[in-house]
Amino acid sequence: MKLVLAIVQDQDVQAVMANLTREGFGATKLASTGGFLREGNSTILIGVEEEKVEQVLRLIGGCCRTRKQLVQPISAVGGLGDLIPPPIEVPVGGATVFVLHVERFEKV
Repeated sequence: MKLVLAIVQDQDVQAVMANLTREGFGATKLASTGGFLREGNSTILIGVEEEKVEQVLRLIGGCCRTRKQLVQPISAVGGLGDLIPPPIEVPVGGATVFVLHVERFEKV
């Protein structure tokens, strides 16, 4: 048994959950917040048999695309307060996925 732990951007989470449900996978969605951009995302927990891990990864990957987003960098401190750096474009989205071994799984 494996636990697939996927951190997904909020823009993609509904499609991920719909695909997992359609294919018969049970999943638990937890609201979470990213550290870099401090934006909302969701952590999805999916318990699956080892032979179905690749199928779950394909379902997640099919919904989670990277995209570009403009962010305002933190301005320098120390006499340069009037200088505001221009926004920079950073890649966001996709999914961060961990696959963990589960010693025991029970559904009660």
